[in-house]
Amino acid sequence: MARTDPFRGFNFIVEIDGVARAGFRECSGLDTTQDVVEYREGNEPITPRKLPGLAKYANVVLKGGVTDDKSLWTWRKTAIDGKVERKNGSIVLLDDAREEKKRWNFREGWPSKWTGPTFNATSNDVAIETLEIAHEGLELA
Repeated sequence: MARTDPFRGFNFIVEIDGVARAGFRECSGLDTTQDVVEYREGNEPITPRKLPGLAKYANVVLKGGVTDDKSLWTWRKTAIDGKVERKNGSIVLLDDAREEKKRWNFREGWPSKWTGPTFNATSNDVAIETLEIAHEGLELA
């Protein structure tokens, strides 16, 4: 049997409305959960049934270096101004040859939080900003 190595977590791109956006250092939030609804009728045994409830999706969190590109801030600013602009997007995992291997698609996303960089005069770290995208669904394509 041939050995199959897992893919590395550093080779990924982020697409929003089909366009590759700025490079990001970190992406998290590819997470889905479902509430458990406990239900029991009076004439049943003392153990309740466990029924599926609402499916929930975590925010996609993107962390990347600050650049001259203001497009993600502009997108966030429209939401702050009360004009939410929803977009579909993808997180794409690449192999070592930069070929697409896995794709997680989110739908109806909008930027719900932006966090600016932390500055420290004694450090030489890259300035990092964070963008959280709330969305209404995630699928592995």
